[in-house]
Amino acid sequence: MDLTFNKNEDHNKLKLSELRRKLAQVKLGGGKKRIEKQHANGKMTARERIEFLLDKDAPSIEIGAFAGDGMYEEHGGCPSGGVVVKIGYVQGKQCVVVANDATVKAGAWFPITGKKNLRAQEIAIENKLPIIYLVDSAGVYLPMQDEIFPDKEHFGRIFRNNAIMSSMGITQIAAVMGSCVAGGAYLPIMSDEALIVDKTGSIFLAGSYLVKAAIGESIDNETLGGATTHSEISGVTDYKAKDDKDALNKIKSIVSKIGDFEKAGFNRIAAKAPLENPEDIYGILPTSRSDQYDMLEIIKRLVDDSEFEQYKEGYGKTLLTGYARIDGWAVGIVANQRKVVKTKKGEMQFGGVIYSDSADKATRFIANCNQKKIPLVFLQDVTGFMVGSKSEHGGIIKDGAKMVNAVSNTVVPKFTIVVGNSYGAGNYAMCGKAYDPRLILAWPSAELAVMSGNSAAKVLLQIEKASLEKSGELLDAEKEKALFNKIKQRYDNQISPYYAAARLWTDAIIDPLDTRKWISMGIEAANHAPIEKKFNMGVLQV
Repeated sequence: MDLTFNKNEDHNKLKLSELRRKLAQVKLGGGKKRIEKQHANGKMTARERIEFLLDKDAPSIEIGAFAGDGMYEEHGGCPSGGVVVKIGYVQGKQCVVVANDATVKAGAWFPITGKKNLRAQEIAIENKLPIIYLVDSAGVYLPMQDEIFPDKEHFGRIFRNNAIMSSMGITQIAAVMGSCVAGGAYLPIMSDEALIVDKTGSIFLAGSYLVKAAIGESIDNETLGGATTHSEISGVTDYKAKDDKDALNKIKSIVSKIGDFEKAGFNRIAAKAPLENPEDIYGILPTSRSDQYDMLEIIKRLVDDSEFEQYKEGYGKTLLTGYARIDGWAVGIVANQRKVVKTKKGEMQFGGVIYSDSADKATRFIANCNQKKIPLVFLQDVTGFMVGSKSEHGGIIKDGAKMVNAVSNTVVPKFTIVVGNSYGAGNYAMCGKAYDPRLILAWPSAELAVMSGNSAAKVLLQIEKASLEKSGELLDAEKEKALFNKIKQRYDNQISPYYAAARLWTDAIIDPLDTRKWISMGIEAANHAPIEKKFNMGVLQV
């Protein structure tokens, strides 16, 4: 291996170490003392509950582990958005599991908590996956109620989704393992089956203090809405469990009897490992996001047998399109080529930029995958579309619009991996979050923004400099450099993959070597939902 490879490898493995360190911290939730308190109350933590519920030695993936990262610091923070969401297997059936983390503000709902719960339900709806709620929440976080309560995508949308999923025949099971109060009380009761844990679980629209204040009635919480009340008097819950493990075992029993699902029919054969060593990815990815590399070498380390059958290989070379298999599943791959390429006319095209011919090729390829019912995988390392008079005169806007149209109207499942840059309209054309990928993942090397930190800082510096000069303040070279660095630092914080993951612009930041598992489990989930629409791009300017 050459020196550059070794430097790249060291750089990317350091980023991976940072990811692992951050994940370990996030998994502590509200901290060790609150975990100990949970145990002292006879309760398992959210993560322990999920671990007990999911099949041992079966793969699982966590959605939104970094939700809320660095947010709400003035309120004490909200690790993982106060809720843990995993896709895994219960009695061999793929399910979505949502567990409130009572070590974080007693499981109260912050704005990001609502967004994450809605994302979990969206995944269940899109893929028609059973969803299991492990409820242990004090309800809406009152100091921020205006940001979580009344709007369309706020708290109430959860219960609307409960009803929609019920009408779709998607199994919903809820276990009340702690508090379940106010509007939140509707979630388990709008599920198909509801369990409650004796002594620790409770359900009521208003607790004993509020009841006393509202109507003057004196009553304790257990009598008001405990397990015995709801299992033997109100009939609100279907099963009473003696403890957390008993409730989780009951869920396993219920899930084990669910019938088989109608399949979408995506093609799969026996999986093969890549021939090329996947660990080489760490050495191939450059230390700088502006450096060139061959995306084809990355693809070879992600796909079965390292086989990638290119579509229109000699045309539109700044996008790689072609067919492959990932863990046995047939996929169509659209990837940004990150090295400078030469056209047949001898012209040089920049890597990571989408040109008219690239967009045209991608549009045709995406249409083909829809025609043949092949899931799409987008590998993003894109700086945007080509600009300038030649591109504008050549119709770059029209060709870009056709590609965006094809991505928007795609009916096969889409999966997006942000490998490096994800800038500007390139993010859109390459199936960014706004284009409904079933899963959108980032590697630690990812950057998401309108443009790079360096470019943005230059633009913003010129604006700020002009403003200062209007007020009579002139900047010398030293002051200008300091201002540039200050602007760049602020912008660089916002393009970090952790900033994006905190806001759920991506579902996870993952080790590149886990990419195959995520895509495979994602396609398996999508296979639960037969395609009901035909691919149609509507009216286009051709």
